[in-house]
Amino acid sequence: MAALHRNVELPAGVELVRTTDTFTNDTVPAGLLKAHRVAAGVWGRLVVHSGRLVFVFEDQPGRPIELAATETLVIPPATPHHLELDGPATFAVEFYKIQD
Repeated sequence: MAALHRNVELPAGVELVRTTDTFTNDTVPAGLLKAHRVAAGVWGRLVVHSGRLVFVFEDQPGRPIELAATETLVIPPATPHHLELDGPATFAVEFYKIQD
């Protein structure tokens, strides 16, 4: 079932509206390590720059997705999820919206 979320792509017509700072294990906001969601109408894209992260969709807690440097993962709007650190890592989150 993890493949259902793992293979999600950004929909046509979305535009990048914001990118977070690059986070490290020391600077990652605590909120990303517990259940949270991207706002309705907004798509997230997790970009791993170095190291490894574990991404968990809350509706599939037994199916964590391991991501390594250069890998990305699309996060659908309003889908609860959290990150788990798996050693030193750097990463950012991009946010996309369909523009009017």
